[in-house]
Amino acid sequence: MTGIASTALGLDFGTTNTVVALSGGEDKSQLISFDGEEATGEIFRSALCFWEEGSGPNGIASEAGPWAIAEYLQSPLDSRFVQSFKTVAASPIFERAQIFGRSFRFEDFGQLFLRKLRDHAGGQLSRLPPRIVVGRPVEYAGSRPDSALARQRYDLMFEQWGSELHYVYEPLGAAFSFASRLDRPTTLLVADFGGGTTDFSVVRVAEPGSRRRCQPLASSGVGIAGDRFDKRIVDHLVLPLLGKRGMYRSFDKILEIPGGYFNDFADWSRLALMRNKRTLEELRKLQRNAVDPAPIGRMIALIEHEQGFPLYEAVGRTKRALSSGDEAQFAFSGGGVEINAVVSRREFERWIAEDLRRIEAAMDAALVKAKLEPAAIDRVFLTGGSSLIPAIRALFERRFSAEQIATGGELTSIAHGLALIGNDANPAEWSV
Repeated sequence: MTGIASTALGLDFGTTNTVVALSGGEDKSQLISFDGEEATGEIFRSALCFWEEGSGPNGIASEAGPWAIAEYLQSPLDSRFVQSFKTVAASPIFERAQIFGRSFRFEDFGQLFLRKLRDHAGGQLSRLPPRIVVGRPVEYAGSRPDSALARQRYDLMFEQWGSELHYVYEPLGAAFSFASRLDRPTTLLVADFGGGTTDFSVVRVAEPGSRRRCQPLASSGVGIAGDRFDKRIVDHLVLPLLGKRGMYRSFDKILEIPGGYFNDFADWSRLALMRNKRTLEELRKLQRNAVDPAPIGRMIALIEHEQGFPLYEAVGRTKRALSSGDEAQFAFSGGGVEINAVVSRREFERWIAEDLRRIEAAMDAALVKAKLEPAAIDRVFLTGGSSLIPAIRALFERRFSAEQIATGGELTSIAHGLALIGNDANPAEWSV
């Protein structure tokens, strides 16, 4: 914080983006803004890019954030682009990824990412404050997530970031941020829509000046959010062209092509890792035995030509366009594959309907744990990029009045609130 010794740092390490805030002890915090030709202000993309270079460690050079994107776009075929790696933090299935012959564990990705983030902070993070408050989801993403494993991996990821480390639920960080806007006691429901998870917290906010401004009443979450919505678009518009629900010959039988390849392809955290010798050999064998080999050939081409990022961008553009219009054009061209389709908002909402039901069930679970009816909620704060989706907004408008619902700081409110929590005399009260 300019001219003031920072006493606490709040870090929102997100599936899609990462945001950092510093607090100087007062009831305010300041977001770190990244500088440089590729910088995107206060938002640092949670991504890594690797390429072979003799002067790099073990012959591998790397970048993170928007600089990772720039390196990838400069030479996509000679690089490996990794994004959404937070989604494997709690996965016991994920042990390590092979990139240019070197093994990377989750914590290796995380430590490298944090080093690059500090490098691009223009000296603002050269000396870290003594207290670090890191956001974590209420429920981790993935199938059968192991929260103890995620904690172990986070500890290793942040082991160089100070001795006083606190983990706080991300929606509680957003609640602390929103509480700074309030001038009266309020019962607050926070809904945080991230890239990998959707989390809820019910918080009692006391009047300004109270010793403990916020009192958590209950939290809940579900491993469904923006990436899952992306996956629905990929599933309906892309995967049918790549062989999903196609058939292959196995001895004297005709069988459906295994779904595992398509699940990996539609998952941004795993797509880049499919470009390895073993997976490509399996796909080529499958292509030889496929009743229609052309779709599998298209999947191989997309993987070999590192088209994960352009595909991700095309999906994201479509999703954002559907937040403001009744229909959107999905357009993608790369790796010899061209896709052009018009998608209506009604179609998209039908694709994500089951996901929305599970999100609503998670909200209900938070209210039940807090022993509150919806009528007892004074304000609802929606944060995170997916909170802008009209179907998400409609979910809350069915339960609460438009006057009760507030938005703003969709990508920055959590980091802001985490830094404010760092000002507490005992932030361990918030830690989980």
